[in-house]
Amino acid sequence: MKGLVYKSTGSWYIVKDDTGRFWNARMKGIFKMDEITSTNPVSVGDEVAIELESETENTVQIVKIYDRRNYINRQSPRMKFQHHIVAANIDQSLLLATIREPRTSQGFIDRFLVASEMYHVPAIIVFNKADLYKKKDDEKYEEIRDMYEAIGYHVFLMSIKDMTGIDEVKKELENKITLVSGHSGVGKSSLLNVIFPEINLKTKDISGWSGKGQHTTTFAEMYDLSTGGRIIDTPGMREFGLVDISKQELSHYFPEMRERLAGCHFNNCLHIDEPGCAIKVAVEEGEINVNRYVSYVNILGSIEQRSY
Repeated sequence: MKGLVYKSTGSWYIVKDDTGRFWNARMKGIFKMDEITSTNPVSVGDEVAIELESETENTVQIVKIYDRRNYINRQSPRMKFQHHIVAANIDQSLLLATIREPRTSQGFIDRFLVASEMYHVPAIIVFNKADLYKKKDDEKYEEIRDMYEAIGYHVFLMSIKDMTGIDEVKKELENKITLVSGHSGVGKSSLLNVIFPEINLKTKDISGWSGKGQHTTTFAEMYDLSTGGRIIDTPGMREFGLVDISKQELSHYFPEMRERLAGCHFNNCLHIDEPGCAIKVAVEEGEINVNRYVSYVNILGSIEQRSY
């Protein structure tokens, strides 16, 4: 039988077969191979082959993982040089962000966008909690929106509390498999509760949240949309650690830099202090937003070259 992985809880998975039946599944021993460098060999969104284990206990074994057309991964929270596959076989990624309570840093947004670019996954940015924004917050949102829209990203504003902007976001989700991510407290569970009233996800009050030692779970879960398509919910992340990326590659994942790389004098230019750098010229001339360039430099500085 063929199945689709909807949830991972570590050693067990929930898989939906071609008839729409859900099974509890586990990997057959042969999959525990040394060459798997991710902390989770099977991820949500994977298409798998399954064999019946027990009809009465509703269990199957995963005997094959079909080739992925794409995936998004991040640095494993526990092992620096291992990666954790967040989700596989997705059509787009949606980052839920906020200008305040809590503020989503540009660094977090840009790391998420880099990860999406690395794996050829179109990304959408949705700013929530518009009902809390004061005049300066509205101005900040417009500045951020203009910056990202200028380089080709779709940016939306909504308020789950006021139920504004939600229909536009829902329309973006129709007939697509969407990975939804964001910091804890940005309203991800509230958004999913609006889209799926029947699942009633617990929402976490941001007040009193220390931000220490919580939300270390890295398992995702997929839901079917009544309008067609699916949503993959990921737990709130404090960091989005990039893996499998070199310093030389990073600029390729900034769209506004990628289109200008051929203009650099050196083909291994890091765009910091090299002569004849087309990227720095574009920043000086206002063609590349200086905040995006600063973000690039910060991410560049955080990339550790792995020595073998």
